[in-house]
Amino acid sequence: MTAEELLSRRDGRPLKVLIVDDEEHIRNVFRDFCLSSPLFTVTTAAGGEEAIHIVEKDDFDLVTIDLVMPEMSGIDAIETIRRQKPHLPVVIITGNATERLISEAGRFGSCRVLRKPIGLGQFLEELVDIAGDKCQ
Repeated sequence: MTAEELLSRRDGRPLKVLIVDDEEHIRNVFRDFCLSSPLFTVTTAAGGEEAIHIVEKDDFDLVTIDLVMPEMSGIDAIETIRRQKPHLPVVIITGNATERLISEAGRFGSCRVLRKPIGLGQFLEELVDIAGDKCQ
């Protein structure tokens, strides 16, 4: 599905994406990737606890999350987010997580793993694909 088809299917409403990463630079890069397209609106969170509070208060179409963060692991955040909103697609974006961590995150309902570094085109295509499928 193309971005245009997805927008049409959503009656022109952009996808609401929450980007969670403890590194500000990384959050900003992924935010800027999304904002380069009219298909997305973006909220960011610096860690798992912040993400949980944001998801509690608002509805999103998709969450991207790093696994290795200091305050709360991405796995713990994914587990809580999936309890709050079981059908919300959660995508892992990681540069240094072990296969064991990625496998564990999958048990809690992450729907895809993207490895850093990731290019703009691939990132946007993956988000459109995931949103189109809703990972179900």
